[in-house]
Amino acid sequence: MKIALGSDHAGLELKEDLKKFLDEKKISYKDFGTYDEKSCDYPDFTVKVCESILSGESDKGLLVCGSGIGMDITANKFKGIYSALVDNTYTAEMSRRHNNSNVIVMPGRLIGKTMARAILEKWLNTGYDGGRHENRLKKIKEIENKNFK
Repeated sequence: MKIALGSDHAGLELKEDLKKFLDEKKISYKDFGTYDEKSCDYPDFTVKVCESILSGESDKGLLVCGSGIGMDITANKFKGIYSALVDNTYTAEMSRRHNNSNVIVMPGRLIGKTMARAILEKWLNTGYDGGRHENRLKKIKEIENKNFK
């Protein structure tokens, strides 16, 4: 598995800690930036992460910005990206089990490193349940196909 990582300046510190966590777990990743605390625009890094997933270079994505909202909105503008903004392990788990998310977004200014690591571990180790959720995701994909021509 390879994870695409991205953050803006507000998410940099948390992203850097999560890279250490991924290293500890021996999970491969590519960091698409930002690499310093200079103010920057979160859509630039969101695009790089989403394009990496859609091209097949990466399997999943992790994004971190101040609130997480901007990156989540931006990620969900891509056909085939199913991004979830999470700040706890329950929503991380449900985003995988019920929604088959392929991008997780964390609010770097709202959660600590311990919680972020627990969220990422839960998300990475949770599979998609399928079953009754498949019809719901099919409906989402129909909406996506209609609106992303």
